[in-house]
Amino acid sequence: MKELAKNKKLRHDFKVLDKWEAGLKLTGSEVKAAKSGRADLTGSYITMKSTEHKNPELWLINANISRYPKSGYAQKGYDPLRNRKLLLNKKEISSLVGKLKQKGLTLMPLSLYTTSQRLVKLTVVLVKGKKKADKREDIKKRDFERRVKKKLKNH
Repeated sequence: MKELAKNKKLRHDFKVLDKWEAGLKLTGSEVKAAKSGRADLTGSYITMKSTEHKNPELWLINANISRYPKSGYAQKGYDPLRNRKLLLNKKEISSLVGKLKQKGLTLMPLSLYTTSQRLVKLTVVLVKGKKKADKREDIKKRDFERRVKKKLKNH
């Protein structure tokens, strides 16, 4: 499992409540670009859209997968920030839809990685926003743990 992109600020700004693994509907050149390290999840989020058949779908919004340089004219007019469909089964989608109806909960992408079968997957997390005081507490805990490790290492 090779990590291709990570949303680093997510754990600082949000409290992670639950995780899922989802596939992504990508073009071939997008897969090559992601595997070569041209993907960025900063500022991206996941939204729900209903279709004509009332089947909700989850979409990755604002994720940047840059143009693959070796594709040449095959990607003429390529939009690196286009919306990409998440591939989940119906049970997972219905449980996520129920959880999204609760106030203050959001779906966010945590990391983009490849599996052993060379598939590109996305770790989707259900998050709740942290208040400023919560962020400060986390920073204090991290600093305290660093100091303790440093003192133990020196002695």
